[in-house]
Amino acid sequence: MAQGVGVDSFRARLRKAVHRARIALRKSAVDYFRGDGSDTLALSGLLLTVPALTWGTIEIPEWISPAALVLPIVAGALLLRPASLLGLYAACAAGLIVETFVLGPYTDGPARVTPGTVLVVAAAGFFGLLIAQFRARVGVPWRRGGTMLFDLRERIRVQSALPRLPKGWHREMALRPAGGQSFSGDFVVAARTNGGRTLEIVLTDVSGKGMDAASRALLLSGAFGGLLGSLPPHSFLHAANGYLLRQDWDEGFATSIHLVLDLESGDYELLSAGHLPALQLSAGTGRWEEMTGEGPLLGVYDGAQFDPVKGSLRPGDVLMLFTDGLVESPGRDLSEGMDRLTGEADRYVTAGFEGAAWHLIEAVAKDVNDDRALLILCREP
Repeated sequence: MAQGVGVDSFRARLRKAVHRARIALRKSAVDYFRGDGSDTLALSGLLLTVPALTWGTIEIPEWISPAALVLPIVAGALLLRPASLLGLYAACAAGLIVETFVLGPYTDGPARVTPGTVLVVAAAGFFGLLIAQFRARVGVPWRRGGTMLFDLRERIRVQSALPRLPKGWHREMALRPAGGQSFSGDFVVAARTNGGRTLEIVLTDVSGKGMDAASRALLLSGAFGGLLGSLPPHSFLHAANGYLLRQDWDEGFATSIHLVLDLESGDYELLSAGHLPALQLSAGTGRWEEMTGEGPLLGVYDGAQFDPVKGSLRPGDVLMLFTDGLVESPGRDLSEGMDRLTGEADRYVTAGFEGAAWHLIEAVAKDVNDDRALLILCREP
């Protein structure tokens, strides 16, 4: 009986040891991916490639040239910290010296270490060290940097998603950053409040465009998303204006338009902070009407007042919210751009506006070097 207990105890200790080893290995792998772990393993692997390449250059020079030592240098720039990278450079320099002595002077024939080879390897090492120092200063290694940007882009996309609407309503939205980039200075936050009866949408255009405005837009979208629904509708722009003023940015202003829509009656209020007017299509008349509230830019001065304009969406009516990149361009009047937008939108009145937002941006402002955002809200007949 005692022998059986001893065997079970040994097996239990073995399982615990294997479990601890597996956890430690997994943790080290995760830390390395995040850039928090040691780079000893990567350094060791790259150091082993240096004598292998040196041997290949000496034995099979027709396949491996002396400039092949650039390969571990480039890999080290992406994988290693600056201090470890210097050790790899020393090994590569030693490899070049060995190749020079074994192969002889470059004047004796081809496949030798030439001054050009030394310059190429040295230049690769110089730029690799710059990259490594930049990564060390930012604190985001290449293994994690791309993942972080992808995660930020997905968070912006999810945060800009419009909530589902009840039967009888249809919404469309399209965001197009400047220059085909993945980040934009235009963003949308939306929520259904008042027990789901009220739809609140805020469309904001941050000063600047593309990547220059993206970091501020990301910060503001998170702040505005937290404020929306937590405050009475008439207090939202006041709170947003105070938030921008507290940031004290050199280029910290933004325009914003806040829609508060009753999904049962179709009545709405629009509050604007220096934003372009919304456009409403009346199904009864077939005409587009500008709807705009009164208010200054966000982040300009404290104590600003934002006066709403009221309207109603009846069955068949359409409301469009958009940013200036869609209708403004050098040498063209603003009203001309809005007329062009409504003219293109008239084509969808009969067939419906499903998928229209993306196509309208393509038709009106396809090659404009500015962020463009368009939101369409329809009350179905």
